[in-house]
Amino acid sequence: MASPPAVAEQRAQDSQAHPRFAVEFHDVSIAFEDRQVLDGISFQLRHGETKAIFGVAGSGKSTVLKLALGLIRPDAGRIHVLGEDITRMREDDLFELRRRVGIVFQESALFDSLTVRENVAFRLLEEANVAEDEVEKRVREALSFVELEHTIDLFPSELSGGMRRRVAIARTIITHPEVLLYDSPTGGLDPVTSNTIIELVVKQRDVYQTSSLLVTHRLQDAFTMGTHYFDRGENKMKPLPPGSRAKVPMCFLILRDGRIIFDGDLPSLRETKDEYIREYIS
Repeated sequence: MASPPAVAEQRAQDSQAHPRFAVEFHDVSIAFEDRQVLDGISFQLRHGETKAIFGVAGSGKSTVLKLALGLIRPDAGRIHVLGEDITRMREDDLFELRRRVGIVFQESALFDSLTVRENVAFRLLEEANVAEDEVEKRVREALSFVELEHTIDLFPSELSGGMRRRVAIARTIITHPEVLLYDSPTGGLDPVTSNTIIELVVKQRDVYQTSSLLVTHRLQDAFTMGTHYFDRGENKMKPLPPGSRAKVPMCFLILRDGRIIFDGDLPSLRETKDEYIREYIS
């Protein structure tokens, strides 16, 4: 694709002009009925950074994504997305902000009655005044990025689970979102297919350099992302040389009992003395 480098360069310029974080949570709490899901959590997502969020089932991982998208509001605290305080925004204004945010759902959420072309083009057709030939060009670019251009005229029912997940990613990136939210992108997939999806996420991270929050139930996914980079020359994911760090920032956030117990990079995670974390990642 010719477009990603230009997108990455523009984002680098934008982040220099506007040095605020892409996403900020300030003492955010939320409860459902009598259960405290998040209890005063605070964290930041830097521009261009990918942050993997993990923890046991029910720890509030997906709730973080719903809050970041403004689908639910916290009981206390403030959330800023791309500089906007979404906890105080009207629904109409939230709708406009969501145009700048992409989300990849665990179950792909494709429209069964639409072809791959129509699914990938959906947001362009619904939300933007884009010429037909430009839509076709961008659909093919997005599908080429996920290596599924040959499926353009197929329906979701004709695709495997992994292919549907890749089409969902193509649909999300076609609008070049400024923030990406991944809700368990490998959930329900076999290990081989999961690795294919994570390679695509790493490719997206390193080529587009989109600020991303990724929820995962698989520790292996997060560690693969932290120890690999995408080689554009060879068009594949490769291990980082020993002792080196990825050019695009990659961090990890661990939730436990509604609180953040770790927020840092992979070397710091490996060196932690916290017994719970050491047992969790072992």
